[in-house]
Amino acid sequence: MLVLLGIVLFIVGLLASIALHEVGHMVPAKKFGVRVSEYFVGFGPTLWSRQGKETEYGIKAIPLGGYVKLVGMMPPEEAVKPVRGHGRIARLIADTRAAAVEEIREGEDHRAFYHLTWWRKVIVMFGGPVVNLIIAVVLFTIVGMGVGSFEPTTTVGAVAKCVPSQVTAECTAADPASPASQAGLQEGDVFVSVDGTPVASWEETTAVIAANPDATVPVVVARDGENVELTVTLASATRDGKEVGYLGVIPTSELVTQGPLSGVTRTAELTGAVASVIATLPQHVYHAALAAVGVEERSADSVIGIVGVGRISGEIVASDIEGYDAKLKTADMLNLLAGLNLALFAFNMIPLVPLDGGHIASALWQGIKNGWARVRRLPKPSPVDVARMMPLAYGVFGLLILMGVVLIVADIVAPVSVS
Repeated sequence: MLVLLGIVLFIVGLLASIALHEVGHMVPAKKFGVRVSEYFVGFGPTLWSRQGKETEYGIKAIPLGGYVKLVGMMPPEEAVKPVRGHGRIARLIADTRAAAVEEIREGEDHRAFYHLTWWRKVIVMFGGPVVNLIIAVVLFTIVGMGVGSFEPTTTVGAVAKCVPSQVTAECTAADPASPASQAGLQEGDVFVSVDGTPVASWEETTAVIAANPDATVPVVVARDGENVELTVTLASATRDGKEVGYLGVIPTSELVTQGPLSGVTRTAELTGAVASVIATLPQHVYHAALAAVGVEERSADSVIGIVGVGRISGEIVASDIEGYDAKLKTADMLNLLAGLNLALFAFNMIPLVPLDGGHIASALWQGIKNGWARVRRLPKPSPVDVARMMPLAYGVFGLLILMGVVLIVADIVAPVSVS
């Protein structure tokens, strides 16, 4: 039951994010005079709808997206250069253009989207992704200020028994004892100073340790209310191609609340990572497909789809781990939803139609054309013909569906778990 509750909460959060994304498109479009004929959350059969003054609002059965229909997205044939050829692609372009022109009511051609200046088009198309970005910042800020994040302390949580041959390896009889265990460091000790340098944070502690590979240094720790002086001969380890000191302790961690800019900082930190995943998405989907057919195991850092995220939401709510209370579960759910919105922002900014980034790119190209014409004192150029991009749009859309299906199957037969 708790797993189902987690999945339901995720779906509600996803639908809210989608709905607000579409509002980000709709509001500036209406502000600039464009007629918005439809606003729907979801795809497929309509579950509910209501006709407004000029916009039909509704919910569809498949909660995997949403859309707003902006009238006149594509310029009519007489406003652009003719399309050469009479093959299937030419017919597709002509049919798509005709359908867009049919949506324009008599006497309302001036309200068509294609008439907007290039910068207004950018605002309309960027409105959706930027809403997702704002949602991510707000949710990360709520978690940072209200709950905080786990940060290491100067208190020893565990002492390593050895200096392992590899970072992830377990201790063997051939591995030397760790400097911490040889010096007599104990769980609960609190670092006061290392090599004569007072330390107040784990970062300061590790900085001094790292700077002294193979050195013998004095260490002062607080133990049972008294300061205890120890002598530690540090080992050497390789980190990022550099020799650094190794002690062999694991610190405890505690929740530390963050400041009001924590959401901005967190979003900025993760944006690059999300963009990197998107840039290599075909590779990630390929490995997910191999995992789905049993050729290889699904890695813990594998990209996941909508089913995988829903599954993780259920695991978060249903988990029964000591100390993992409702407050921490709520924080993880909010972080998950924030990460999803950040992914929606980054994904929609890919400069390919039918994604928002593709329409933004075409609007920017229009601005470049207009500016070049002004410099050369030429007549204003014709609108960028978005209809010509429809064959590419259908190809991209088909590829996205294929990748989505692969991830759904992989999430079912070879799931990634947070447990």
